Amino acid sequence: MTTLPRPTTTLTADDARRIALRAQGFLGAPDRRAGVRGVLRHLGAVQLDTISVLARSHELVPYARLGAVGRKTVEAAYWEPSSAGASSARPHAFEYWSHAACILPVEEWPHFAFRRRAYRDRPHWNHELPEGAYDQVIKQLRAEGPLTSTELGGAKKTNEWWDWSGTKVAVERALMYGEVVCVERRGWKRVYDLAERAVPDTLLHDELDDTECLRRLVRLAGESLGVGTRADIADYHRLKGEQVDAVIADSGLVPVEVEGWGKPAWADPEALAAPPRGRHRTTLLSPFDSLIWERARTERIFGFTHRLEAYVPKPKRVYGYFAMPVLAGGRLVGRVDPAREGRTLVAKQVTVDGPKAVPSVAQALIEAATWVNCSDVRVERVDAPDLREPLTRELARALA
Repeated sequence: MTTLPRPTTTLTADDARRIALRAQGFLGAPDRRAGVRGVLRHLGAVQLDTISVLARSHELVPYARLGAVGRKTVEAAYWEPSSAGASSARPHAFEYWSHAACILPVEEWPHFAFRRRAYRDRPHWNHELPEGAYDQVIKQLRAEGPLTSTELGGAKKTNEWWDWSGTKVAVERALMYGEVVCVERRGWKRVYDLAERAVPDTLLHDELDDTECLRRLVRLAGESLGVGTRADIADYHRLKGEQVDAVIADSGLVPVEVEGWGKPAWADPEALAAPPRGRHRTTLLSPFDSLIWERARTERIFGFTHRLEAYVPKPKRVYGYFAMPVLAGGRLVGRVDPAREGRTLVAKQVTVDGPKAVPSVAQALIEAATWVNCSDVRVERVDAPDLREPLTRELARALA
């Protein structure tokens, strides 16, 4: 890194934690008028993932901030055009590679031009592109779109997930290049359309150079995090450290020192202008929620070590297949590995950070159950056996 400017202020670790919570929408009154679209714009990226236990991660993210917003409402907010039926109607979001595969606000399309250019210049791909397949996909989408890869002619050659058909290779390449856009998920399949139809004319360009794109994404990451290290900011949209270094001085973020972090940090100046105040959310968090998706940052801010164990062999799991951290009072106070059996939300494994956290864990479970139309909650295992009875009693009282 180049020589760093002197910090403008010093924050305590608690200051940084509260700033991060407010920036992520967990401290203070939620903006219910802006709803799910407001959450998306505020966060800048909502990660997608195939796992669905209570719901998919892109549904859990707005739920965690707004409460029991309808799941159909969530999907409509991401994908339905603002003026349905009008020739100028466009989606509010698009899917692209950011932190991972993410839903992104459509107004950020120009700022991913640097990534589209990098994909176009990429010398090596894992899948060979059959001759003529790319042009055929574009031609078919122009005539018939929007379409899934199956509707285009097939996603796979065999039952192996990685064995893509030529059509799938072509349409995914077109997606990365920016000629094609994913405009919704239908039954978890991507629905593709031509960018010229899906992206508003004023945004449909790659005119911004790499520096302008990176400056914008670094600023957005800083605003969404509130305060973060260089690594935090780079990770948000999966930038390289040197890309952050090249633009951060001109991004509008300001250098700060955070006690106990041991590394230089940068903050959104608006986040420093007023102390974070307001009500804390109590909720279950998706492991892919942007508050906690970067594990080193989660441990630094909350003193909480978390690992997704869905891909860990069952005998080696410590907390469960899809253990969801419990946020309460601005702290991470436990974990719940959930499942559903009919109208019952099953807490297969619960970790509680002491007796004082029991009411919060029960509250998070009850709200989640209500959201997914479950009328009962059953607890199977509590890591601290002496807390099982207080938790079940608290749940019974709330459900009565």
